Amino acid sequence: MSDWTAQRVPVVVLDANVLFPLTLRDTLLRLAAAGRYQLRWSEPILDEMERNLVRSLAVSALQASRLRAVMATAFPDAMVDDFEPLARNLRNDAKDRHVVAAALKAKASLIVTANLRDFVPLPAGIRASSPDPFLCAFLDQEAAFTIRLLREQAADMTNPPVSLSLLLQRLHRVTPQFAAEAEHLIRSGF
Repeated sequence: MSDWTAQRVPVVVLDANVLFPLTLRDTLLRLAAAGRYQLRWSEPILDEMERNLVRSLAVSALQASRLRAVMATAFPDAMVDDFEPLARNLRNDAKDRHVVAAALKAKASLIVTANLRDFVPLPAGIRASSPDPFLCAFLDQEAAFTIRLLREQAADMTNPPVSLSLLLQRLHRVTPQFAAEAEHLIRSGF
């Protein structure tokens, strides 16, 4: 068991870059909705997600704005406010100090990010993890539940339909170890 899971339900800040890939975002949000961790984010994190969705994926500004509104409605307790003063004393990369400040304010034990190098050093009590080991921990602790969640995720993707195999292929691009371990468990009968 990794140290961040020592809490019953850890408080976790998701960085914008893990909210950007559709399939990864969906998996992370489903785990939060299932109560496996307490999700936290901030306005600047969601601003960055929205900007990157529009800039890089050719999603319209209206679509990105609607997605953000749906996320905010689905997770009303996730928003962290009034964290800006905490950023002044941080020493990690300047462009990501707001993420660490939000984590401090939220009393989060973990920041999930695809860009670990910008999160050094971190204050005591906060760790940064890429999404791959974060998701693998759920497989380690609750394999049957996590596989069921992935099956439901695939079944919910109907326009166009997405098989579990295709879902895992998509996840493999951003979380190769998690996707491989999930595929192995599924082949083993989960």
